[in-house]
Amino acid sequence: MILNNLLTRRHKGWVCALLLFTAGAIAACGKEPDQETESAEAAQAGHEGEEPHGLSSDDFVEEQILDDIEVITDDKEEPTCAETVPAKNPQTDELKNQFGDNCISEQTFEAELSEYSGRVWFVSYAPAEEGQELNIQIVQDGEVLTQLYPYVPENLEGQPFTSLDAVTFLDINYDNCTDIVLVETYGNTTFAAVYYGFAAETDEEYRYFNAQWSLSEALSSKADPVSIAGIRDLLGAKKNGEFADYREAYAAIIKLWEVEDDSNLSGDLIYVDSDDTPELVIGDNGFWVGLYTYHDGRAYTLMDHWAYGAMGNAGYEYIPKENRIRNYNSDYAGAILYTAYMAMNDQYALKTVTQIETYNFDDVNENGYPDDDEQGSIGYYSASYVDGVLITYEQYNDYDAGEYEPVVGAMSLEELKKELAE
Repeated sequence: MILNNLLTRRHKGWVCALLLFTAGAIAACGKEPDQETESAEAAQAGHEGEEPHGLSSDDFVEEQILDDIEVITDDKEEPTCAETVPAKNPQTDELKNQFGDNCISEQTFEAELSEYSGRVWFVSYAPAEEGQELNIQIVQDGEVLTQLYPYVPENLEGQPFTSLDAVTFLDINYDNCTDIVLVETYGNTTFAAVYYGFAAETDEEYRYFNAQWSLSEALSSKADPVSIAGIRDLLGAKKNGEFADYREAYAAIIKLWEVEDDSNLSGDLIYVDSDDTPELVIGDNGFWVGLYTYHDGRAYTLMDHWAYGAMGNAGYEYIPKENRIRNYNSDYAGAILYTAYMAMNDQYALKTVTQIETYNFDDVNENGYPDDDEQGSIGYYSASYVDGVLITYEQYNDYDAGEYEPVVGAMSLEELKKELAE
């Protein structure tokens, strides 16, 4: 129950260009991303004589080594580095036979996404009827694993789908999971749509790509042009895993937060664990907080827009240098208190080590809820449990021992950026 409260996420790109074709692979979550893959801009109507593009990496010419290059194809932009021209793709008709006539073959291809074991198909479908939206599925061995909930800006609702212009896979929010960025056109307006990925071990009910509304809107309004290259120029060109030091990594994270919403943001550098590399705190104090760490060229997300200050969540605290984070959260106006103790593991992820449930009422019928006839005992009774086992007051204090400090921003982002630049 506490995890649902802890893990609230807000509703919520890179340099090298190749012509016309795409495919590729991305790194598994927690592994070095050898490559990000981007598809070509959608072919314009009437270009039947052009070579098809955007399929599996197996269709590239033999000399192309995908592990050593980053595939970017965008018909609207000039290439910015050495090119490798892919071979003619013979599979356009085959893809339509496999996935249906509405399959957008130039934007359908195989890829490796950190969320899944083995290669999967990214399959895009044009609307079958007027008024419908773009449909995208992730398919493996004929099974639809998930599909993307269509994000369309409110001001374009009712406009017809025109094209899926580009696709890229990358770790946009530094959580070491594969995210999906689309460039689409509805009517005459082009916009970006960002979908955050999920950890490979995520429970089945949460295994879907989460549309980031505010970030998508921000990228659509601030990227110039609205293209994969434009998004990368806006956010920064380096991929996660390529940073020279924590200062460079944290500057990139701050840029992402600023692009999405720079109002009322503050930050800090704190020492959660015992090493000499500080962790980055960024957020809107009293509303939500982000926490990041760094190791060996790579940034890791510990908290991403974790909400607090409402619904019984008091916020997050830490003991400096002891790798210990605490959170108080309550239900039923404080009748039940959840105290979670978290630590960063050796994979640089924040995990709950212990959770104490304290019932501040006499739960006579043991239903975990203060019934009407139990309301009178609120404040006059207290019992704490760990994994369903009653603990003593002294044991509770042992868990809670230490001098905690709040995980909040203590300086403006300008001050923080200045400190990182020193």
